[in-house]
Amino acid sequence: MGRVTLQTLADHLGVSRMTVSNAFSRPDQLSATLRDRVLAVADELGYGGPDPTARALASGTAGTVGVLLSESLTYALTDEVAMAFLAGITEELAPTGLALTLLSAAPQGDIVPARDVAVDGAIVYSCNPDSSAVGWLMRRRLPLVFVDQAPAPGIASVNIDDRLGARAAAQHIIDLGHRRVAIVTVGYGGEFGILTDPLQAATAYTEQQRLLGWLDVLGAAGIEPTVVRQRHANPEDIGYTATQTLLGHGNRPTAILCFSDAIARGVIRAIQDGGLHVPKDVSVVGFDDNPIGRRTRPALTTVRQDVDAKGRAAAAALTIAIDRAKTRPASRGRHLVLPTELVVRDSTTRAVPDSSAPTARPASGRKPL
Repeated sequence: MGRVTLQTLADHLGVSRMTVSNAFSRPDQLSATLRDRVLAVADELGYGGPDPTARALASGTAGTVGVLLSESLTYALTDEVAMAFLAGITEELAPTGLALTLLSAAPQGDIVPARDVAVDGAIVYSCNPDSSAVGWLMRRRLPLVFVDQAPAPGIASVNIDDRLGARAAAQHIIDLGHRRVAIVTVGYGGEFGILTDPLQAATAYTEQQRLLGWLDVLGAAGIEPTVVRQRHANPEDIGYTATQTLLGHGNRPTAILCFSDAIARGVIRAIQDGGLHVPKDVSVVGFDDNPIGRRTRPALTTVRQDVDAKGRAAAAALTIAIDRAKTRPASRGRHLVLPTELVVRDSTTRAVPDSSAPTARPASGRKPL
C-alpha cells in the first residue's frame, strides 16, 4: 500500500474523512466504539496521524508555548534554579496538552527563534532587556508573560519580591555586627569591576531590585559597601574572580552579599583558597535557595524564592493570556509578586573584632573551575 492518508482510512472504513479526522483531533464528536474502530484500522495500516504542520495551519494554533532565554539552552538544562522553574511550567501545562519549546535569544544562523518558531505564546524569562528577541515576540503580537523582567503595560508578569529579600539579607548581616560589607553582582552591560554607582550600571530588573534592597539597609546603617559587578559568565567563576578582587583590594570585607547562590559558591571557594575561613573570617549570603547552597560547605545562608511556584504561576498566566487573546486582544495583564524568605544556615556568623581579624594571603593561583 502507498502513503496512507485520512482519505485512505475513510475509504477503508466506509466513513467520511471528517469522521476519521475527529477520531484524532475531536474525540468527543464520536462514540467510543467508532473512535476505537478508527484508531485500530489506523494502527493496522500504519497511519501516524494528521500532519502536525497541516493541522496547525488549519487550526491557527501551534500546540506549544515558548520560553525565551538570554542564556544558552544548555544553561536552562544544567542550572538547578532554571530547571526547577521549567519543571513548574511543565507541571502546570500538563492538563492543557500544550508542549514547551525553549527559545534561545541568540540567532541560529539565518533562523531567529523568537521570530521564526511557531508558538501560541511565550514566557520571557530573565532576559537581557536589550535583547532584540523580546522585540520580535512583541511584534508578533503573541500572548506573553514576563518573568524576572520589569513589568510592562498590557503584559502579565511574575516576579519575586527581590528588593524585600535583599533587604532581609543585608539586615541579617548588620544584625551580626558586620560593618565592612561587599556585594558581588552580575549584569549584561554597563560598567564592570568595582563600582562607585552600582545602580547607574545595573540594566536588568532583577539586578536593580536586589541592589536597591541591599543598599536600602546598608545605607540606613551608614555602611558604604564595596560593589563588584561582573559580566554574565559561569556563575562560580564570577564569584571566584570577584572575591580575588575583593581580597586584593585592601580592608577586606567581613561579609559578602551575592546575587545568587551559584555565585556565592565561587565566593566561598575563593575565600578558602585565600587561607580564610567561612564564616569565622568572612560571612557569605546567597540568593535563590538553589540546591547547591545546601550542598556547599559550609551550608549557605540565602534568600529563598519558590521557583516551582514561579514556574506554575507563569504557565497559568500564559494559558489565561492565550485564551483571552481569542476574544479580548487588548486585555490587561496581571502583575504578580511572590514572597521571599531568609534562610539562615552555616555560612554567616557574628563579625570578628577588627583587632583579631586575620589578613588574607594571596590566592593559591588556582584558577576557577
